[in-house]
Amino acid sequence: MREGGEGGDLAGEWTALSNNVCGILHGHRNAGPVAECFDRLGWRTRSSSWEGYEVGTTWCEVELEPTDGKAVLLNGAVDPSRFDDLAAVLTRCGAVRYTLELYDEDDNLRRESHG
Repeated sequence: MREGGEGGDLAGEWTALSNNVCGILHGHRNAGPVAECFDRLGWRTRSSSWEGYEVGTTWCEVELEPTDGKAVLLNGAVDPSRFDDLAAVLTRCGAVRYTLELYDEDDNLRRESHG
């Protein structure tokens, strides 16, 4: 997968956040094809484990990790104002069934999105 893309590293104000976004991409057996789609859209991508990937832009950086062969877990940091943009990217990547949750700095659920 290529490095670089849509604006480089995660902006400093978001790197200071603990994970504020998590989700499940249902029906995906592994994270590779999802990471490849992010790559095609210009996101920075890299392998982060045997089966996991880190994908990111200046406004979002998440880990994609497969579970039991039936779903991929997503967690990381996102600019809260771009939460809907992340959901749109998942839809473009073929994640027709997903759940995304956005949390505030006190770990309270702020928003939820389903695809």
